[in-house]
Amino acid sequence: MNFSIKSKIIGFIAILTVAFLIGGCNRKPANSSNGGGNTSGKKVIGFSQMENNGPWRIAETQSMRDEAAKRGDKYELVVTDAQGQTSKQVSDVEDLIARRVDAIFLAPREFEGLEATLRKAKEAKIPVFLIDREAAGRVGEDYVTFIGSNFVEEGSRVGEWVVKNTDGKAGVIILEGTAGASVARDRNQGFMDAIKSSPDIKVLASQPANFTRAEGQKVMENLIQAHNKNITVVYTHNDEMALGAIQALKAAGMNPGKDVKVVSVDGQKSALQAIQAGDLNVTVECNPRFGPIAFDTYEKFLRGEPIPPKIIVPDKFFDASNAAQFVAEAY
Repeated sequence: MNFSIKSKIIGFIAILTVAFLIGGCNRKPANSSNGGGNTSGKKVIGFSQMENNGPWRIAETQSMRDEAAKRGDKYELVVTDAQGQTSKQVSDVEDLIARRVDAIFLAPREFEGLEATLRKAKEAKIPVFLIDREAAGRVGEDYVTFIGSNFVEEGSRVGEWVVKNTDGKAGVIILEGTAGASVARDRNQGFMDAIKSSPDIKVLASQPANFTRAEGQKVMENLIQAHNKNITVVYTHNDEMALGAIQALKAAGMNPGKDVKVVSVDGQKSALQAIQAGDLNVTVECNPRFGPIAFDTYEKFLRGEPIPPKIIVPDKFFDASNAAQFVAEAY
């Protein structure tokens, strides 16, 4: 064999070798519907949590972890924490998409800001399930469904209680949740709709306190200075802000739960204890234990069963008549 022919044969073999290696690198693993790197046979589920800085969020994340573990070797759960930043949540979800997870459970920090990310998940054929908060997008196209509470109804139930228990006359302070969050918008809408037929219920001020106890206390301190004895009702979009407001009211020599009625939403253990102590009047439950229903819904999706556009979780109403009954099982 002369040198020229030998060189051509060696070159041809090299080309075949490179082609085989490239083909091997691009081959999708048989175990993953999205071509992910998991080789254990488990479905890889991403849970994009907006933050883990309060009892409600911590309980929700734990519920997801517990349910994934409960279902044995079927799932690997990957949890991300956006630390209260929408920009980080966008990055977190894009990382999950790049990892080619099989599905994403998404608890959006804000209603706006995730549209492009949802489109990327759709392009990658990764189903997204919105958990506890809604986001801009088209159900059935950009995401499969929303699983959560009826936030408008939560606010409405609180507002109806205020109308009934103030004889339709009150000076109200509202501590809002995170600006731009669907839950804050809806809880406010429900409350305002419930009191609009009572013209003597006046909203003195409505300000964001970002769902935290510390900000609830700080904002309430400022509003007490501005409105003082005109305040007869404080409505907060979650229990943590209510507990902060109660501290501010006590520090100002006011009597929460009696002279100033304090009403809220979430139903956490410390809020039920505050009802028992007489500091908080009512709270509407917003159950954070989404793990079972989230995984049940995903498995229905895998079986090709129809999924409704919204799956609403029923919530309890807590006051002095039943707080003691449920405090042991609260989060």
